[in-house]
Amino acid sequence: MLEKKIFIKTFGCQMNEYDSNRIYDSVRKLGFTKTYDQSSADCYILNTCHIRDKAKDKVYHEIGRVKKLYRDKKKPIMVIAGCVAQAENEEMIKREPYIDIILGPQSYHKVNDLLKKHIINLKQEETEFDTISKFGYFDQIKNEDSKISSFLTIQEGCDKFCNFCVVPFTRGPEYSRPFNKIISEAEQLIENGVKEITLLGQNVNAYSYLENSKEYRLSNLINYLNQYSELERIRYTTSHPRDMTDDLIDCYSSSKKLMPFVHLPIQSGSNRMLELMNRKHTVDDYLNIYERLKKINKDIEFSSDFIIGYPGETQKDFEETYDLIKKIKFINSFSFIFSPRPGTKASTLQMIEKKNAKKRLTLIQDRLFNNQKEINKSMESQIIDVLVENKMEKQNKYFGRNKYISPVIFGADDSQIGKIVKVKIHTSNQNSLFGSIHKNMKAA
Repeated sequence: MLEKKIFIKTFGCQMNEYDSNRIYDSVRKLGFTKTYDQSSADCYILNTCHIRDKAKDKVYHEIGRVKKLYRDKKKPIMVIAGCVAQAENEEMIKREPYIDIILGPQSYHKVNDLLKKHIINLKQEETEFDTISKFGYFDQIKNEDSKISSFLTIQEGCDKFCNFCVVPFTRGPEYSRPFNKIISEAEQLIENGVKEITLLGQNVNAYSYLENSKEYRLSNLINYLNQYSELERIRYTTSHPRDMTDDLIDCYSSSKKLMPFVHLPIQSGSNRMLELMNRKHTVDDYLNIYERLKKINKDIEFSSDFIIGYPGETQKDFEETYDLIKKIKFINSFSFIFSPRPGTKASTLQMIEKKNAKKRLTLIQDRLFNNQKEINKSMESQIIDVLVENKMEKQNKYFGRNKYISPVIFGADDSQIGKIVKVKIHTSNQNSLFGSIHKNMKAA
């Protein structure tokens, strides 16, 4: 079989990155090899995200860019995958003749068959929800990811139906993978040299798998993975406040490898807005989780997501969100002006004035960014533990992350890749820490 090259451009969340890696694992069977050269691929895949504004427009823009790249070359097989493909499949395949295959996120296990049939059937669309078959297929294929820090999907889909969110329509209902299959894949990753595993799910802490009358939850996965001596760190994302159960909270005292960093989206500091969003939790619920975790370990830090300018948001609602951010000094967070997603309940609501929304977003982001800068500044002159991930391109520096997932850039050597080293932090900015290897000193 002749070797063919495949390039995947990935947008959006960590789960999309995981999915792209598994697609690479699958198409190897057809003789495809991964290329980093976008202009020399036999197959070009856009793995798309539908969460943010103008997601569909970005896809068409990317297709236009690919057309230019291959203007004087043989056209690659053009595949649109992911959540935009799921949501916009019929329109896209009619509107853009350059697209050969539309592939929804629950149909990735069919990618090989679709590629093999491509020559016979030039237009193919596969967007049925088929989560069990998808994971059953990929459970038979070894995960070849050998990055120091790797993602592992344990749960997909969502049953929460927040009024602003498109995930239930693009990823389907909640599905939790079998416990033993997750452990088997984690063992593959550890065997590959992975030192940090991030467990992924749209509602990762809703993970629940029943076998022989025993329920396995996220806490069981964390505690089981904790026993692997070669594995240094465990993380998980994204979680929902409603599913922050006692057993999961207890993991922050029982598991030495679970990092003291909690990404827990609240979306708004106003109970009225949370009800309008159908979030199914209150600000007090969130603060209770925060206080319980801080009591277990005062070093635990939080990050969150915020939607600003949601339909019906008043100045009072906004001020309550601002006050929450001042109360909980989030170490880093994502904040966006509300943008309606087709098919969601919120898409039919009247938007607030854009000028007000932009002004509020600026105030929120200034506060959040100041938090980040202050926390990073407080780490200067400290000695911290850093997991070394890789050497940076085009410079003699190395990249790693601290326990809070903050990027750290410093001098090291190849022998330290994959190890936790002690780094003295000299300077910082909003996003990163900069330092040098510091031996034989206690880390902060």
